[in-house]
Amino acid sequence: MRNLTKLAIISALILSCFQTVLAQKTSRAEREAAKIAKVKALLDARNYVFQADYVIPQRGNSKSLTFGYDMVVSKDTLQTYLPYYGQVTLAPTDASDGGIKLNTTNFSYEAKASKKGGYEITIKLKDNFNQGSKDVRYMRLNVSATGYASLQVISNNRDPISFNGTIEDRKQKK
Repeated sequence: MRNLTKLAIISALILSCFQTVLAQKTSRAEREAAKIAKVKALLDARNYVFQADYVIPQRGNSKSLTFGYDMVVSKDTLQTYLPYYGQVTLAPTDASDGGIKLNTTNFSYEAKASKKGGYEITIKLKDNFNQGSKDVRYMRLNVSATGYASLQVISNNRDPISFNGTIEDRKQKK
């Protein structure tokens, strides 16, 4: 009788653990599906922030970034505040104009769906003949379905540079 009781208790424990594992897998899949839907909605609405976490210059070492470097995209405005590490062939006339700082409404935006549910976004600036940080020719943003992104910035007078980060809701940015 004692062995039967022990067997019943062990069976109950195994079944409860199995049920917990299945519940966790379901909720994880639901959370990922919700995240994919949120990223898709943000990109379709063209109302998001690319939050840069890591910079990869063409020359030199990659660096982890502190909070605050980003690219804000809306339907009619593009704002960037990103650092720059690399070789510059034509330095800006204003020393405070370092990094990649833009605030423009004159740009084209093209988004294409890529493999595995991600997006390839190309942003071309139409007023890119200015000296300094405003010499950006175009930017290419590759976004995964879950919101991880890579931004490549191609300039006229600077080495190319890349950033890794995430796509976030503009409302969360302060």
